[in-house]
Amino acid sequence: MNTSEYESNPILDKLPKHLRQYIKPQNYEDYTPINQAVWRYVMRKNVDYLSKVAHKSYSEGLRKTGISIENIPNMYGMNRILKDLGWAAVAVDGFIPPAAFMEFQAYNVLVIASDIRQLENIAYTPAPDIIHEGAGHAPIIANPEYAAYLRRFGEIGCKAISSAKDFELYEAVRHLSIIKEAKGTPIEEIEKSEKHIEFLQDNMGNPSEMAFIRNLHWWTVEYGLIGTLEDPKIYGAGLLSSIGESQWCMTDNVKKLPYSIEAAKTSFDITKKQPQLFVTPDFAFLSQVLEDFANTMALRRGGLSGLQKLIDSKELGTIELTTGLQVSGNFESLISHEGKPIYFQTKGKSALAYREKELVGQDVNQHETGFGSPIGRLKGINIPIEDMSPRDLKAYKIYEGEIVSLDFTGGINVTGKIITGTRNLQGRIILITFENCKVTHKGITLFESNEELYNMAIGEEIVSAYHGPADLKSFDLLDHSLSTGSKKNDQVGLSELESYYKLIRDFREGNNTIISRTKVFEVIQEKYPKDWLLPIEIYELAILSNEKILPEKIKAHLENIKRDQPNLGQLIDDGLELAAIKSKV
Repeated sequence: MNTSEYESNPILDKLPKHLRQYIKPQNYEDYTPINQAVWRYVMRKNVDYLSKVAHKSYSEGLRKTGISIENIPNMYGMNRILKDLGWAAVAVDGFIPPAAFMEFQAYNVLVIASDIRQLENIAYTPAPDIIHEGAGHAPIIANPEYAAYLRRFGEIGCKAISSAKDFELYEAVRHLSIIKEAKGTPIEEIEKSEKHIEFLQDNMGNPSEMAFIRNLHWWTVEYGLIGTLEDPKIYGAGLLSSIGESQWCMTDNVKKLPYSIEAAKTSFDITKKQPQLFVTPDFAFLSQVLEDFANTMALRRGGLSGLQKLIDSKELGTIELTTGLQVSGNFESLISHEGKPIYFQTKGKSALAYREKELVGQDVNQHETGFGSPIGRLKGINIPIEDMSPRDLKAYKIYEGEIVSLDFTGGINVTGKIITGTRNLQGRIILITFENCKVTHKGITLFESNEELYNMAIGEEIVSAYHGPADLKSFDLLDHSLSTGSKKNDQVGLSELESYYKLIRDFREGNNTIISRTKVFEVIQEKYPKDWLLPIEIYELAILSNEKILPEKIKAHLENIKRDQPNLGQLIDDGLELAAIKSKV
């Protein structure tokens, strides 16, 4: 995307192109007066309540990150403050793929969905919004230990291997978040989407690495508690941004469990309140569990299981051999022997790298239709090829100009004329190039070159397997299209109700103090009898001015709304209580 569409800075300048494609301008002017009122209500409620039950980093972080209770945060202003913490923030299109979300974290960048929940979803929404991201995630990163955990989680999480079903679930959740926040979506459509998600969650098969690490992310970054089981505090962004669930989670209805690696095996349902939460003793313990989990990943274990995970994922991935040679592509098949892979094959564009840097002449143009190679030791020879000295190589005729027939353990044979070898910085051979080459397995031809050269990877074992390419520059990863502008851009001016919200906002900010709040309330009572938030804002101003009659009229009106819409009762009562508290300050 064109960086001129958003304000960059030194941290954002380091983002690779495939992450920049998700960034969109915040378009601050698109926020309506009702949006601002929703932000103000949630933040006032949260700050009042969370000051008692959230980790101390929350209140400190609000101040350090410059997040105001009164106004939706401006991304540019946030970035000017976040840079002192070594972080930045960008606006994106709602849900983005989990791997991309985590990779942003690895670059110390907070991903913030710039849209804001509708008034009817004020207590909670499954859609990422600026309340969740800005008021939930941002404050806690002011804690250095937690910030380090978040960045490390991003580094490890973006390497987790997914399954095809993970992507299907991601698409379904993204769809639900869109239709739930879209005005006028029939309830039947929302229920159908929720049932579809429930079906997918019940039929995921064996969980992938991405599924496990998403669980860890959910039970820490999103829904984490910290402290003791008897006296936990909130630090998870999902709880910090939900005025309903932040209260619910503190009750005995929610089971509190000590946080451990077992959380990775505990799935969650984004459409329901969580029946249990995990409590970490401190932020440092989060990193300990993360490293324990990383030790179970193909990223660190490699081997046959790691290669098989990449094949099953059907996504772009990388294997690293013992020599440090990295092969990136869509892995298609393998041949194994006695529990170890002895041959692998990619399909389509592939590339070879060393230490995350593409090898010269080994790009996707060279390997346009795939790359296959044996791995392991030569049959009957105790020393692997990569450990052979120049004398050893010459003795076994693995030498420039020699026509050889190499028999690998497990039945792979490579014959051809050696043209050259490629060595790593330590002098170990990592690649051998042949001409007139033929590769077979127990007599079955796997590859045969005519005029083209054949590159054989050198490495006894696969030591790592992970999602994504070794060198980001090797592949074209630009496949995301931004939505066509904000959903609010379709509006021409403010609606009548929004204009009244603006009048009251202007009055509170001292921009227009000659309006009659009583007249505004009377219009709302007559024309918009179901609206409850603006009457609460007028009530707050009335009691701050020590008025007697207007507050009582508003309370009576709100009681009627509570009677007709019992689901709004708690929201209305909380709003009145906040106004009363402010009047005593």
